[in-house]
Amino acid sequence: MELALDELRALTGWAAGCAARVLPLVPDDPRPAAAISAAREFASGGPRTKALRTAAWAALAAAGEATDPAASAAARAAAGAAGAAYLHPLESPHQVKHIVGPAQQAALARELAGGSAETEIEWALTHAPPQVRETLRKFPPGQPGKTRLGDLHHRLESALRKGHLT
Repeated sequence: MELALDELRALTGWAAGCAARVLPLVPDDPRPAAAISAAREFASGGPRTKALRTAAWAALAAAGEATDPAASAAARAAAGAAGAAYLHPLESPHQVKHIVGPAQQAALARELAGGSAETEIEWALTHAPPQVRETLRKFPPGQPGKTRLGDLHHRLESALRKGHLT
């Protein structure tokens, strides 16, 4: 399997958009915002650099340090957005987690903050460019999870594969 740079850019740009919607849930830590900024730079044509990967790891560290579960999920969404540029071309359902992860974490963050996960799911599905759907279809489907996060993953993956809203 091959993944073209334009596919990774489309995926990363979409993931950054999903994560940016819940960024206000992490007001006191600049690392998730930096990860989203780095992801958007790559999506806009910038190079895949060590700084992008470093920003992803820093946002993941912010998620681990956050005391608020909503902030932690929002930071994970940002980490996933920056990490999307490094999706591996391996025919494994595990890679699907990297595709839907930022949208899934954004939906969880919104829900944990007292909002509706549906709002984020609908936004993610409505704004997913065709390249994101096509890239996802290259990978084998994952199994439905048994947790709330797994449920969000399954709903996003299924709807993206079908090409329409849930």
